[in-house]
Amino acid sequence: MSKNLKLHAVSGLTAAIALTSCVGSAPDHPNIIVILADDLGYGDVSAQGATTIQTPHIDKLANEGIRFTNGYATSATSTPSRYALMTGMYPWKNKDAKILPGDAPLLISTAQYTLPKMMQEAGYVTAAIGKWHLGMGAGNVNWNETVSPNANDIGFNYSTLIAATNDRVPTVFVENGRVVGLDPSDPIFVSYEKNFEGEPTAISHPDMLKMQWAHGHNQSVHNGIPRIGYQKGGKSALWVDEDMADYFTGKVKAFISENKNKPFFLYYGLHQPHVPRTPNGRFVGKSGMGPRGDAILEADWSVGEIMAHLEKEGLLENTLVVFTSDNGPVLNDGYKDQAVELLGDHKPAGMLRGGKYSLFEAGTRVPFFVYWKGKIQPKVSDALVCQIDLMASIAELIKHPLKGTSDSENLLPVFLGKSDEGRNELILEANGKLAYRERNWSFIPPYSGPATNLTGNELGNLSGGGLFDLSTDVGQQTNMAGSNKERFEAMQTRFIEITKGYYNPQVEEIELK
Repeated sequence: MSKNLKLHAVSGLTAAIALTSCVGSAPDHPNIIVILADDLGYGDVSAQGATTIQTPHIDKLANEGIRFTNGYATSATSTPSRYALMTGMYPWKNKDAKILPGDAPLLISTAQYTLPKMMQEAGYVTAAIGKWHLGMGAGNVNWNETVSPNANDIGFNYSTLIAATNDRVPTVFVENGRVVGLDPSDPIFVSYEKNFEGEPTAISHPDMLKMQWAHGHNQSVHNGIPRIGYQKGGKSALWVDEDMADYFTGKVKAFISENKNKPFFLYYGLHQPHVPRTPNGRFVGKSGMGPRGDAILEADWSVGEIMAHLEKEGLLENTLVVFTSDNGPVLNDGYKDQAVELLGDHKPAGMLRGGKYSLFEAGTRVPFFVYWKGKIQPKVSDALVCQIDLMASIAELIKHPLKGTSDSENLLPVFLGKSDEGRNELILEANGKLAYRERNWSFIPPYSGPATNLTGNELGNLSGGGLFDLSTDVGQQTNMAGSNKERFEAMQTRFIEITKGYYNPQVEEIELK
């Protein structure tokens, strides 16, 4: 039987096992790992100019692979950018693709075609490990039973995850839909509406806190840290924040070892440097920038551990690694951890304006590196690429058809360093509001609203709209909306054309002129 006939005869995990001998080492079926950091800014790694912090393991991916200077997430917040990566679809086309609470139902329909489903069809074993934030269950989750649907229902053979974020309840790991280490005699309950009777909060029991909240994080307390949402019970299953990196890094290494003779696809969602920033004691004080800097060092360590493990297992030359971030940086995101006070000369956004939650460049332009030892030559590329394009590009790499509609573009030659012809245009999103990138131009429609939010990040609300020539003004300091009306109106027309039928800002109505 030919290899192609075998691929059509089996699927999922069965396919991966059956094809161990013929596909695992095939050049058109490399292992693929996507590492997605959480709130890591363009300037947070030393490969992109940071001098006050050193990230040697992440730098290795950047300096020995393709370092994209115009690499983007689709969105300036977590859930929608992850949705785009998993589905190859713009998140603003799904009205529910916004920041989710910890008990939100699974955002991605089990009928939807996804990146992990595509990989399964091609004979890959798939895993999702780490930060998730795409919802679980169908609503009103009972965390004491198997939570269904879950990540396994959209294409992953194995998953061990944080349900939402490390500052939201439930503060437990969920493995293949089951809460890890849960004692049935001490069930766990979660609510985002009201507290459980007698359960302490940051307001009622400030003496329990080892980390102080700044805004929004004053509900249930676990491990001395106040969270968003209320939780009761499940004490044997509660995670220890400081051990989270070790836990997930160990899970990643175990998955790699267990599947080293099969082609595998691994999504690893780092939780750093998202709040609460609680690095292991090995990293505390090492950065000189407080918990945020120390958390970045911990993330770099985790990347180094994984790359060393790939080499140990003899997989480095047959594994394509993508490293990027879900959105731009933020300092004061709800806790008093001295991220602002200890920043010093460090610039998390680098030369860019804005950050997380922002329509300015730093909201979505993020670290974006593609590494494949022996297959990709070191290069710095200015090509416009986006995480949404990974799905179509990987489909081309593994010679598998991309099914259904998709906003993903096949940029495989760009990701392999063989071309600099990236996207011509890209729609970017922040909290339901959209912006438009065309070649070197950035267009922001006119929006009302505050200039900044509680984090101090600029949001990109410009009453007259914004037009910036990024080839000469990457920091977006000169607004040309008034001085280059022809370009502004042309981009506005194209923006409306692309988003027609979907464009619906959540808060303010705007008048496009």
